[in-house]
Amino acid sequence: MVERKPFYSADDIRHLEYQHSRPGEAPFLRGPFTQMYRHKPWTIRQYTGFANAEASNAAFKQTLAEGGQGLSVAFDLATHLGFDSDHPAAQADVARTGVAIDSVEDMKRLFAGIDLSRVSVSMTMNGAVLPIMAAFIVAGEESGVAREQLRGTIQNDILKEFMVRNTYIFAPKPSLRICADVVDYLSHALPNFNSMSISGYHFQEAGAEPALELALTLANARAYLDAISARGLDLDHFCHRLSFFFGVGMNFFDEIAKLRAARLLWCEEVEHRGARSDRAKRMKMHCQTSGWSLTAQEPHNNLIRTTIEAMAGVFGGTQSLHTNAYDEALSLPTEHSARLARNTQLILQQETGICDVADPWGGSYMMESLTQQMADKVRDYLRQIDAMGGILAALESGWVSEQIHGQALRAQSRIDNGQRPIIGVNRFVSDDEARPPVRAIDADEVLHQQRQRLQRLKETRDTSRVEAALADLTTAAASPTANLLAFTIEAIRARATLGECTQALLKQMRRHQADAHYLAGRYGLERRQDTQWRSVRREVDAYHQLLGRAPRALLVKLGLDGHDRGVRLVASGLKDAGFDVDISALFSTPEQVQRMLDSAPYDALGISLLSGAHLPLVEQLLNTLGPQSCDRLGVFVGGIIPDQDIPALTAMGVDAVFPPGSSMEAIIRKLITVLADKRSALGFKSVSYR
Repeated sequence: MVERKPFYSADDIRHLEYQHSRPGEAPFLRGPFTQMYRHKPWTIRQYTGFANAEASNAAFKQTLAEGGQGLSVAFDLATHLGFDSDHPAAQADVARTGVAIDSVEDMKRLFAGIDLSRVSVSMTMNGAVLPIMAAFIVAGEESGVAREQLRGTIQNDILKEFMVRNTYIFAPKPSLRICADVVDYLSHALPNFNSMSISGYHFQEAGAEPALELALTLANARAYLDAISARGLDLDHFCHRLSFFFGVGMNFFDEIAKLRAARLLWCEEVEHRGARSDRAKRMKMHCQTSGWSLTAQEPHNNLIRTTIEAMAGVFGGTQSLHTNAYDEALSLPTEHSARLARNTQLILQQETGICDVADPWGGSYMMESLTQQMADKVRDYLRQIDAMGGILAALESGWVSEQIHGQALRAQSRIDNGQRPIIGVNRFVSDDEARPPVRAIDADEVLHQQRQRLQRLKETRDTSRVEAALADLTTAAASPTANLLAFTIEAIRARATLGECTQALLKQMRRHQADAHYLAGRYGLERRQDTQWRSVRREVDAYHQLLGRAPRALLVKLGLDGHDRGVRLVASGLKDAGFDVDISALFSTPEQVQRMLDSAPYDALGISLLSGAHLPLVEQLLNTLGPQSCDRLGVFVGGIIPDQDIPALTAMGVDAVFPPGSSMEAIIRKLITVLADKRSALGFKSVSYR
């Protein structure tokens, strides 16, 4: 966080270079447009997508009818990672976290009855960007919409996937080539479509504070500018079609300062590279309220949190905004909660007068000073990254991961020891808490439908045409000068599937696999003076003495969910409490987990799941391990687990379930109790820990 003073005066801003700049003028500190929301309010763009294309299409139409002003598509994890719905690795995750898209036919169903020449569409897609962008283009063409009429944004920001979100397919360098291919193609063929949305949001969700979030976003942007400019494209031709995506959390003043500083620093960067036009220098951004700040405990409190965060995004000058639903720490949002989230923005736009003045914080002694501090802190980070040889070198060295994980650990320790208040979690906790209803998706039915549709597609298409197009795509992947999006469009038009296009590329580019790491010593250091933490340490020490060694835990990520903030935090906490801890690679299979368990004397197995696929994935794993392993191991599950699913997990052999907001000492104490009970049940000596 940027350091704040008790009060500010004119002396704090006297030296600032841009304090008299105006909205709509370089360096755009005060906003990218002269009148800002007085001329056109920010676009209400809610991230939506679940089940199959028909269900998501109905949700899109409802969104537009109820005040939504643009569409933002959430795809399921199978789609993100380039798997067709019938692939064995995808079965548990189909349709859980977004809509399943296997072919252009699904894409056409997704937008049926929606005029793509009038509605802008944002698509959060990175790993499988080629087949998804191709399917969107072909679907538009076949519905009668010319390419130059298509408006929207494709995220196409693969570098951050290797740092935090992990929905990558190929290694960093070939992935960077794909990003540049997409920008190159769209800059010529789709002049009204934003070819990249460079994201900081996911850094914040993984633990980065605002300054680090912005620094990593701009460092990635530099790498993209280098890759695209190397093709001879002029900044003034493509730069205005790059957009940015930031998270907005509960650090209200810092978040406003971050968004203001972002425009200043981007303008400086592209000016330094020789851009001449204002539209190239003008940063456009989308913002989303924090998912990490949502609590499973007293979830209605999240309505207030989201409103505060939305106001920070608006005061910071965002061009579009997504407000999270209050129940997203429990499940996918219900229709009711999604409507409340959308209405939050409508009320801000239409009832408050917030749109009347451009940059209302401009000239504030505090805000101008904080903005400068934020910019200076980001510049310091960028200098560190440059000294390492750029963002790819910083990524490969582990520096990026260490910075984000370290800040996440500090935040978690401050919550667990009460220094950072979270109402309903560590302050003013209610004993009488009513849970709201959650949305249930019949993923098994969607999987059945998708399999049938894939079968029908393959039976009715021209197989020889598909095979020829896929062979051309593989050949193009071996040629550094071929544009892969152009070849993917031809394959998709021939009715190749998303998975088939991915496989054609994998013949030249291997599927990337990264190891999982965590930091030891940081969490315990933050809590070394904490009485509760010392008590937990004593309990673990006592169990250590009983075993004659440190208790050992294996933490695993199953299925296709790549979000690893939670599992890494728990690993660090357990390690600092006295456990020996190992983490599996992301996307582990039950067979891989079994081999790891057979390789060492583990006492506990922790399973991290945030994708809604907990029931099938845990069942598959525990069936593979067998009842004897469950009798011996303490099995615990953490993540977004609806209350109604806990009895089923318990019946499978899970000993404890930890929802978002569980404190580290609560996890460790429960784990020690479970391990002691299991040991006693097997006939070993029990022990008192307190």
